[in-house]
Amino acid sequence: MTFSMPPGSFRTLRPEPAARPVRGWDVALTIVLLVLLPLLALAASYAGVLLAYASDACGSVACNTDLMNIGFWSAVISPWGILLIGVTVAIVRLVRHRLAFWVPLVTMVAIVAAWFVAAALVGAGVSAS
Repeated sequence: MTFSMPPGSFRTLRPEPAARPVRGWDVALTIVLLVLLPLLALAASYAGVLLAYASDACGSVACNTDLMNIGFWSAVISPWGILLIGVTVAIVRLVRHRLAFWVPLVTMVAIVAAWFVAAALVGAGVSAS
């Protein structure tokens, strides 16, 4: 006894997707950029620590210390969170053979942007008198 498939089910069968080619330059460039990312995160975190000196201006005027603390801690911690997200996304894209060199570049821009937002928060806390 043979069981044959009805003709309608042949239309639902799909061939296996072709494997994506591995781009050697993308893998190499992504790895180099991923090695540089922790250095940028360390530099941004250190620059965030230096934002603590903004409180020196608060001796004669009243400053919003809560806002300054939020800005300070976000400048110190956010580069590492952004780094973790960027490295994870880049590795997932590399494993799936997708173009991934742009992910560390976007992560670098995000780290710098987060530092400037945090510095703006600290500056707003200083000038809030």
